[in-house]
Amino acid sequence: RRDAESTSAAPVWEKLTPEGAERARASVQLLSRPSGPVFSNIRGADLAAYIFDELSKQLPPWAQELEAAVIDERLHVRALVKVSDFGGAGSLGPLAAMLGDREPVEFGGTLELVRPGLAQYRVKVLRLRELSVPSRMIPRLLQRVARGSRPPGLADDGLPLEVPAFLADVRIGQERVTLYKATQR
Repeated sequence: RRDAESTSAAPVWEKLTPEGAERARASVQLLSRPSGPVFSNIRGADLAAYIFDELSKQLPPWAQELEAAVIDERLHVRALVKVSDFGGAGSLGPLAAMLGDREPVEFGGTLELVRPGLAQYRVKVLRLRELSVPSRMIPRLLQRVARGSRPPGLADDGLPLEVPAFLADVRIGQERVTLYKATQR
């Protein structure tokens, strides 16, 4: 009985694929229609694939073997990365001595709208291999890997995402992400 409970609680990791990105894009497109639905449920990996194009504009092109999962109320993305893209040994302190050239990294965070057309992925969990990065170091590491300017109003632990202006809210949970469109009054 315990094995069945622990198995059902295990996160479902899915590869980020162009097909998943297209499924998410189609769901978002349906929300844009005036007579379309007011919300859409999207699998975490599909949404991550869809937004990864946007995130990849700000991050180094290091990520390989990308996967995503919804765990509790956070969207987690993991990949194999070059540790040097985090700024080298100086930025990782004593952690650097325990890491190789390429390591698995996992980001876990929430999605929230900053203003119409701009959302942010707020990184709350960052792991290199099995090592958890202290929360106060996360903004510093994100600044080291981010490219481009940061829009005003973004949190220190946030990565900016351009989103359609008609999106009003994003909720994460139960192995999916729900997007809500603004309603006309």
